[in-house]
Amino acid sequence: MSDTAHVVLISTSNADEARTLARALVTERLAASVNILPQISSIYHWDGVLKEESEILLIVRTRADALGSLIERVEQLHSYSLPEIIALPIVDGSQRFLNWILSEVMTNEDA
Repeated sequence: MSDTAHVVLISTSNADEARTLARALVTERLAASVNILPQISSIYHWDGVLKEESEILLIVRTRADALGSLIERVEQLHSYSLPEIIALPIVDGSQRFLNWILSEVMTNEDA
């Protein structure tokens, strides 16, 4: 089991897509938990045009060794051709909570 927990940020186009992704990641044991933050504003360039859109942000907790599978699954389910998937290592925190994340997420080695 990897001893590194990560937070993954994923933006989605709407609440239904956010719930679908969150449920899939937790059900498939690719994530220990997911927070869904309603209605964020995103400003970015896309195809040379300045865009301003409302999106939903997912905050996902997982293990380092599950990141590849998690990213692959998000890319399969996501409506965007280039979804935002950013993983950040958790440097410190409640050791009991970090241990819970590590115990909830499964990888191919755990199966």
